[in-house]
Amino acid sequence: MLTASQIAGLRASVGEGGLITGPSQLQTYECDGLTNFRVMPEAVVLPRSAEQVQAVVRLCARYKIPFVSRGAGTGLSGGALPAAGGIVISLARMNRILNVDLANRQVVVEPGVINAHVTQRISAQGYFYAPDPSSQSVCTIGGNVAENSGGAHCLKYGFTVTHVLAIDVVLPSGELVQLGSPTLDTPGYDLPGVFVGSEGTLGVATKITLRIVKRPEVVQTLLAAFDSIHAAGQTVSDIIAARMLPSAMEIMDALAIQAAEAAVHAHYPVCKGLLLVELDGPRSEVDALMLAVQKLCRNNGAWEIRVAQSEQERAMVWKGRKAAFAAVGRISPNYIVQDGVIPRTALSHLLDQIDRLACAAGLRVANVFHAGDGNLHPLVLYDQAVSGQEEKALELSYRILRLCVDHGGSITGEHGVGKEKQEALGYMFSEPDLATMQLVRCAFDPENIANPDKVFPRPRLCAEKPGPYTPHPLETAGIAEIF
Repeated sequence: MLTASQIAGLRASVGEGGLITGPSQLQTYECDGLTNFRVMPEAVVLPRSAEQVQAVVRLCARYKIPFVSRGAGTGLSGGALPAAGGIVISLARMNRILNVDLANRQVVVEPGVINAHVTQRISAQGYFYAPDPSSQSVCTIGGNVAENSGGAHCLKYGFTVTHVLAIDVVLPSGELVQLGSPTLDTPGYDLPGVFVGSEGTLGVATKITLRIVKRPEVVQTLLAAFDSIHAAGQTVSDIIAARMLPSAMEIMDALAIQAAEAAVHAHYPVCKGLLLVELDGPRSEVDALMLAVQKLCRNNGAWEIRVAQSEQERAMVWKGRKAAFAAVGRISPNYIVQDGVIPRTALSHLLDQIDRLACAAGLRVANVFHAGDGNLHPLVLYDQAVSGQEEKALELSYRILRLCVDHGGSITGEHGVGKEKQEALGYMFSEPDLATMQLVRCAFDPENIANPDKVFPRPRLCAEKPGPYTPHPLETAGIAEIF
């Protein structure tokens, strides 16, 4: 419980209109996009500047008050879940695009800037910001930095970390530092690379220098319908094997297609596996590659192939894909969005195993994923009103993550570990690996006040010496126990 003097200190740091303490208002911040976990914060501050963030964090450091920084709250792993007895630092008011430098292909933004607004600001000049998570119309750059967000076009253009040159960060001590620089090849340790994807455990970003990309001459989007999701997956492997690098390749199964159609009427064909392929670059190159892609689709049994004939058609194709997560609410009262990564060559085999697990649990799984880089997003459908279904859905989602690891993959591609995947992290990494990661965290936050009790499978203190460790059952249940 915060004291009256601590509340007064927070108010003085951000001004009267920048502090929220009313229970009904605080309830807005008790969770992020993962609503299974909820914690009411003691207070929420809404700073307008780096100086105000510093003042808040210095107060937290003085009294050892845990804090969690928050963007738009669209995260899906509980990364912005408040810490018990702590505060939330909402960066929604720090939403200015500070500088556009087209000559050097850079844009400087505050963390509360919405992802899509960066491209909107520079599109007339022929540039765009490449990372495009499905929530890009509402998610913020600060949140993207925290989770190292990707999106459909990360296959060719890379994740957020590829596009961050420098970050101004308020460390958990309250010190303001710059990590990286606007130059493209900075000597020394890659500290921006350490910070991007650290999920708010190393400090609060207050200013971010982004790399922007020249818009290609031509963009073409193809849609292909298959009688099986395996045929769609094989086509993805064939495209990569043919040494082509599309800007995006996405797959949706029948349930995901049904949901997207109900939500946005994207006019997708009714099929078992839908493949979206986008190519960009010089016109002559794109035209030649598109013919090659169509041939590979036909070789794998595609019975309908469409190429968008206008920007409007292309936008509608992507509208259906980007609406898929939310649209699943039209075919199921509740669902869990998972996020695992596998080698592309394991795609068909893993989907068979997911189907077997779902059948055994008596549940449905809708699949929609970034097929080009093997980033799966299985959506486990359930009804919370049916006793025991939520527990089955949670267990199924964790088993899918373990399957990804057992096939040489990862427990997360872009959603982060947060609160949801803590035990699964212990299945992927050994105790010495986790202890090494903890050394990095302690170097930035020795008092463990920045988004504490996230990411790692158990609470850890910086003064703690590594010792015998009894793993959580979810960390050790291997594939042999699943089947």
